[in-house]
Order: sequence, then C-alpha cells, then structure tokens
Amino acid sequence: MPAKRPYPAPAVLLASLLTCSLSAAADTAQIARGRYLAVIAGCNDCHTAGYLMAPDSIPESDWLKGNPLGWSGPWGTTYPSNLRLVLPQLSEGQWLAVARSANFRPPMPNQTLRHMTDEDLLAIYHLVKYLGPAGEPAPPALPPGQTPQGPAVIFPPPAPTSER
Repeated sequence: MPAKRPYPAPAVLLASLLTCSLSAAADTAQIARGRYLAVIAGCNDCHTAGYLMAPDSIPESDWLKGNPLGWSGPWGTTYPSNLRLVLPQLSEGQWLAVARSANFRPPMPNQTLRHMTDEDLLAIYHLVKYLGPAGEPAPPALPPGQTPQGPAVIFPPPAPTSER
C-alpha cells in the first residue's frame, strides 16, 4: 500500500493553480472593462471630484468618491453619490436591479444604466469594489427652492411655452 502524501498530488496542485490563474485573469479583465466604462460612460464626469476639468490628472485612487458639486434645477439640488461607499453595500443582483430600474434625479443619465448589458454593469460594480471604500458620503439632496451652500451648476427652469 503506497504511503499517503502530506500534500496534494501534482495534478491536483496544477489544476488548482490553473483555475486560480484563469479566475485572476477574468477578474483583471472585468476590472479593466469597468475602468474603461467609468471613463466612456461618464461615471467619473460627475462621481469623481475635479474629473471634468482635468480628467488625466485625477488618479484612479480618487475615482468615484462622490462630488460636492451640486446640480440644481427645478427638481432641487442633487449631489453625485460616493459609489465607493454605496455599491459595496449591494449584492451583484441588487446592483443589477437598481441599475435596471434607475430613476434618479437629474442630471443622472438613467437611460445609460438601463441600456448597459449585465456584463457592463457588473464590470463597473467590480471596479468599484476593487477600488475599495473611500471618501465621505455625498451631501444630502436639497428640495426645490432651497439654495445650495457650496458650488453648484444651476439649471434655470424651462421657459414657458407659448400656446397657439
């Protein structure tokens, strides 16, 4: 009777290493896809402070931490949320459900989320989780008629339409 090995057989060890390598490669590809989407879909434009003014100078470590710049209009004032604090609280399924039913206040491009594939949405989700929690929560939204205390982009109300 052969003696028992105190370690896995070489074939088991090789299969395990191969599986880990493939999984790590898939994770790396998904995070790279999320990085690409955060840039081209405009996630960073609002959710990363200073990104619109100097996109190439904002380090990835500062991405998606929210923004104190308010967006004010007839809906009130909204602030881009800190995705790095919000998304890790959701499971993948919860994130997909939120994105599929997106109906956030302006200027959030809800249709962008609703039109993304599950793979795209999960790539963004995994990028955010990879970046890790950082920063502070976004300021709370203000109701219509309240003046924002900090910097804000002001959208005037639509001009009245003339009736014929």
